[in-house]
Parts: sequence; structure tokens; C-alpha cells
Amino acid sequence: MHPFHPGCGRQFEVVTIRQNWGEDLLFYTGPTGRLVSVPVGWTDWIEPDPVVVISAGRSAFRLNDLLELTRLVATLEEEATHGR
Repeated sequence: MHPFHPGCGRQFEVVTIRQNWGEDLLFYTGPTGRLVSVPVGWTDWIEPDPVVVISAGRSAFRLNDLLELTRLVATLEEEATHGR
């Protein structure tokens, strides 16, 4: 699990993986017996992002997350420039 997730360090049995709202979610049975979901990217179910591997744990961000952030900042700057 992601280092900030309460389930970090625990093992669990995967129930299913589904795409919801454009993101792959991993579902597992939580401690209360209810179905819980987390983004697949928060788990070791998939191969780690190459940026995370190369940075040897020094990077808290994945390449796709940083690219999305730059797109968001550019959009906000464009809107601010045009007085929206």
C-alpha cells in the first residue's frame, strides 16, 4: 500500500480489479469484512513507475502525476491570464 495508507505494510487477498471513473481500482476485503478499494498504483500489484525505481524511493511522485500537475498548472495560468 501507499506509505500514507493505513493498510501500508499489510498483505491482503485481492478480490478483483476494476476500472472506475477512469482509474484502475483494486478491491479487497477490509478488516471489518467490507469490500475496500484503493488505486492499483498505491499497491505493488503492478510494476512500479520507472521514476520511482530510478529515484530509489527519493521521489514521492510518479511521472504521470507530475505531467498531469504541469497540465493543470498551465490551464490555471491560462485561465488567470484571460481573467476567467
